[in-house]
Amino acid sequence: MSTIIFEATLYTLDKWTILQLPETASEKLPSRGQVMVKGMINGHDFGQVLEPDGRWGHWFKVDEKLQKAIGIGAGDTVKLEIEPSKDWPEPVIPDDFSKALATAPPTVQNLWTKITPMARWEWIRWVNATSKMETRERRVEVSISKLRSGKRRPCCFNLAACTDPDLSRSGRLMEPTTKVAA
Repeated sequence: MSTIIFEATLYTLDKWTILQLPETASEKLPSRGQVMVKGMINGHDFGQVLEPDGRWGHWFKVDEKLQKAIGIGAGDTVKLEIEPSKDWPEPVIPDDFSKALATAPPTVQNLWTKITPMARWEWIRWVNATSKMETRERRVEVSISKLRSGKRRPCCFNLAACTDPDLSRSGRLMEPTTKVAA
């Protein structure tokens, strides 16, 4: 796959700085769900898991570390050169899910280590995709149960939906909280 080159303007959504890919850039990616990419942002190397926006596009949070390293922030337009990558980083496992995995039977722990990092990202994404504590607790339990039965990936949720409970409504990335003048 060739390099995807585009410009995008960073904006604020809730407490995050967000970069949403233009539709023409997202269309060139191999999936409407999460995609790992590597490339350059304003000439600086970076790697990022892109999240689906629920409209067949992609976005990602631009963390403070990256903003400071490059000297960018909300309202700035940046140039990106990205390519999909099969080298997924290990996800950060939430404490509740980590504790459940640690106390799960060895068969669950073994399967967790054998599945791909991409599959682990999907499990965590599914667990994190709720703002209700009762639902989250149930998802952790169901995840362990499904892993115990040999399931390598969660099922029955829309992989192209935006699942961040703080930044989405009805499976779609919300609109910016701060508009940037064009």
